Amino acid sequence: MISNKAKYAFRALLTVAAAPEGEALTSTEIARRHAIPHKFLEQILLDLKKAGILESRRGKSGGYIMLRPADTITFGEVLRIFEGPLAPLPCLSRQSYRRCEDCASEANCEIRREFARAYDASRQVLDSRTIADALANVPYDDTGEDQQRLAG
Repeated sequence: MISNKAKYAFRALLTVAAAPEGEALTSTEIARRHAIPHKFLEQILLDLKKAGILESRRGKSGGYIMLRPADTITFGEVLRIFEGPLAPLPCLSRQSYRRCEDCASEANCEIRREFARAYDASRQVLDSRTIADALANVPYDDTGEDQQRLAG
């Protein structure tokens, strides 16, 4: 289950990405549209800004705009910003690998093997689906073309 922080980050990001190009949205407007507590949203937007996904502008027409194109931002990338590693077991994590203390052999671990299958499938989907895909309601393509599109 993802946290409210991650869910609100996706809502905010989808809202900013859907705005007409160059039009900035204020945190107040985003919070109002989605009934997100304003102070909480400001922290989330700051995290997205620090990650190089959003940019903030000051002044009369200030607010948040996309720093990167929506078709370059995956759900996996955003989820990792707010949730950390996605692996269900520490021995499967690429970023925070840690051998399980009670495991005699990773190569022969049935638990690791089965969770690796589930993790690989979910990681493939999350790392191939972009904010632009969600906005356009593009169906998921499990033939590998989504991965090829992002890689090249």
